[in-house]
Amino acid sequence: MYKTKLTESYFPALQDKAIKNCTIGAALKDIALSYGDTEALVEVKHDGNLGRRWNYKNLYKESLKLAFALSSRFKKGEHVVIWSPNCPEWVLIEYAAAFSGIVLVTANPALQEKELRYILENSHAVALFLVPEFRGNPMIDIGEKAVEDNKAIRETINILDHDALFNNPIKNTKLPNVSPDDAAQIQYTSGTTGFPKGAMLSHLGLINNAYFYSNRCSVTKGSTWINIMPMFHTSGCGMVTLGCLNSICRMVLISHFDANTILNLIASFKADVILGVPTMIRSLLEVQENIPRNTDNLKVVSCGGSNVDSDMVLRVQKAFGCKFSTLYGQTEYCPVITQHHLTDTIEDICKTIGQPINQTDVSIQSIEKKIILPIGSVGEICARGPSKMLRYYNNREATHQTVDEDGWLHTGDLGKMDERGYIKITGRLKEMIIRGGENHFPAEIENVLRKHNQILDIAVVGLPDKKYGEIIAAFVKFRSKPLSSDELKKFSRQEMSPQKTPSVWIEIKDFPLTGSGKIQKFKLIENFEKGYYKEVV
Repeated sequence: MYKTKLTESYFPALQDKAIKNCTIGAALKDIALSYGDTEALVEVKHDGNLGRRWNYKNLYKESLKLAFALSSRFKKGEHVVIWSPNCPEWVLIEYAAAFSGIVLVTANPALQEKELRYILENSHAVALFLVPEFRGNPMIDIGEKAVEDNKAIRETINILDHDALFNNPIKNTKLPNVSPDDAAQIQYTSGTTGFPKGAMLSHLGLINNAYFYSNRCSVTKGSTWINIMPMFHTSGCGMVTLGCLNSICRMVLISHFDANTILNLIASFKADVILGVPTMIRSLLEVQENIPRNTDNLKVVSCGGSNVDSDMVLRVQKAFGCKFSTLYGQTEYCPVITQHHLTDTIEDICKTIGQPINQTDVSIQSIEKKIILPIGSVGEICARGPSKMLRYYNNREATHQTVDEDGWLHTGDLGKMDERGYIKITGRLKEMIIRGGENHFPAEIENVLRKHNQILDIAVVGLPDKKYGEIIAAFVKFRSKPLSSDELKKFSRQEMSPQKTPSVWIEIKDFPLTGSGKIQKFKLIENFEKGYYKEVV
């Protein structure tokens, strides 16, 4: 804990760690020149066996080679979409794009055609990097359809085809000058209007957020970090990948989540740290408690995405014999805003989201007047610092609504701060559903489902769930012919990725409304819990 005694709900940025004024590429180069022989990356293949390995010297050389290839085909500042699960090529592309000044647009490999098409068009991408298939999703086929009629797309590249990926660069190609303040990535977040917004994240923001996060986790040179988080998210490509870089440690990259494989890796590599969302941590606990592995070297289990209870913390401490640290963040902040210290009490870990990370101001502000509130008052959680997004791409209005004239990023989450600077979340201004650590906005799902000719109206909410934290539930008012849950799920899967598909479907005759005619979603939840509505079968 950083000791302080605040008089208002404003935590000034901690200055004990200096801001790193460098690009992602420059950071890799510096580490490679000084610690080239240190192992940097280990591939874990889909079957759980180990694959390729890189030290920092080789990782730098191969990333630089790819950077020249990319620079011969794309201009600095152009946008390319990477649509792929975790693999070493993802890491190489991330570093190569950083060297070449190309902006990497990340996309969830579970996306379907319409979702991918939207990101390609909205980001004004000039290329699509993808893999042929992932978990039954025929990505090559979907990708070909998504780029149809998109004249901006010059290349569609299978990243596992190295001849295509490394395509011989033009002679005398030079890498551009890249600034720490330049955009490195665009990461799309679901929007309350149903249209995802692309948060533009800088080199400076990503590097420093990962640095401050890994430092608070006490990750040191030579540590081993098992990366189970998706690379398309700031957690995987930022917190872990760049956290490993900043800490000069080894990243073991697994293609997909499998509890048994991960526990075996923790044991065999004597891993020091792992980051996951609560659903992942619970799965690891269940397997570890049943068939214990040697986790004596594990120092930290870090968790983000939703609140945890004391039972989980105690189970982690008992099963793994390590510290437990939670964090709070948003994509728009690269993403970590607050984080617990390893010395924090179980009560603080479970009831708060910790103190702000280094170089980050956090305040609790009045919703109406945008003024800082007294200690203990409930208001909107706001943050500012080097990790704040540059802006939403091609969306000036949304940027203006989210970042004010004083540089505060308005999170849309409600909370209160105590005199120590510890923050407790009390609610949300936004109707966001956090399922298994992934954020989903009801409006996006509602807009898709309203396209069905038998759905008259719909309201999507989050229901409490022990495994996922929340699950997605849809209250449906049919026109004439009620649909079965299978029919509803089939339609959803045609339009949206699987994780956005509601788990619970409830038929409703009339919605509870406010005086102004808006649906009272809290009433829907209350009435459902009282047994007033029946699920669609």
